[in-house]
Amino acid sequence: MNRTLPALLIGASLFTFVGVPAAAAGPIPVVLHPAAGPRPVPPPDTGLSVARLAATVQHSARAAAAHPLPQPPGTEPHPRGHGGDGSELVPGIPLPQSYQHQERQKLPDRALPPAIPHGPTRQGPEPRKPNGPVRHIELVPESEVQDDPNAAPRCSRSTGPAQRAVEEYLDREADGRQSAGDCQAIATFQRQQRIEPATGFAGPVTGAMVRLLQARKDPNLVELCPNRNERVVCVDLSRQLLWVQQDGEVIFPPVAMRSGRPTMETRTGDYRIYWRNKNHTSSLYHTPMPYAQFFDGGEALHGVYDDIYAGTGSHGCVNLAWEDSKRLWGLLQKNDIVHVWGRKTGV
Repeated sequence: MNRTLPALLIGASLFTFVGVPAAAAGPIPVVLHPAAGPRPVPPPDTGLSVARLAATVQHSARAAAAHPLPQPPGTEPHPRGHGGDGSELVPGIPLPQSYQHQERQKLPDRALPPAIPHGPTRQGPEPRKPNGPVRHIELVPESEVQDDPNAAPRCSRSTGPAQRAVEEYLDREADGRQSAGDCQAIATFQRQQRIEPATGFAGPVTGAMVRLLQARKDPNLVELCPNRNERVVCVDLSRQLLWVQQDGEVIFPPVAMRSGRPTMETRTGDYRIYWRNKNHTSSLYHTPMPYAQFFDGGEALHGVYDDIYAGTGSHGCVNLAWEDSKRLWGLLQKNDIVHVWGRKTGV
């Protein structure tokens, strides 16, 4: 739901009037700066002034106007990409309107930090589970869309943007060109990873799955995430991966994640988890954020109920598959470090 500036200002006024005592936010989180060492930073400003919120909203509005987000027509829940030949890519299976509403939001999560209640946060019942397994829908050339989901997928003759990377992973000749043998091998891989339609087209979702599997052996091979004697959540924006390490060991293997979209990018830097809420609801969009762990203003690690590969990105949060967010909740605690680096393609 698009919000008008007056509505946001009224909400901010009420929010500021209620306020949050300093003790409610708990210990002051620490942002780590390698050059200067740890230094305290103020807790999230849960009592935003009207002027400050107005400035944030105006800045976000200007950024959105200067760089408008792609608006998916009809029922398209995924962004449009480009194939190896430059052709436009669309979801390989038509889907209902499950993501279109979120795609059209304009304000970043950081525009309004969460309202932290007085005293200890009571963790309610377990968040509801997804309704069945989540489908990973590949983007394909428009001519290869499977209009009938019950029909047997046709093997693609097109070269996808992840063609060479997938060929290398599957130990095939990495010439970057589709062949009948490549198609059969890629389609088999797609069926194993629940990627639909399994047509053998090496699109961005298949490429992302290959990156995830390649990272399982040693996600920090190039040591871009710091090794410390405490838990560090590693958020790799470039590869769209998240894992946790401590004392040089990976204690939570890499999983796929979804960071901020254009104009709502997830901020890089070192942070600490300052508030956790198992059954949180977004202050801006009134949407569920299961197993939310906030680390920077309104930006949090949290689960989602849709395909983690769908859409152009989040509103700034680090989205995780529901099961992954649940496992991460059980591992992390308040004040654990979150290290964010890299740059998402297109952001």
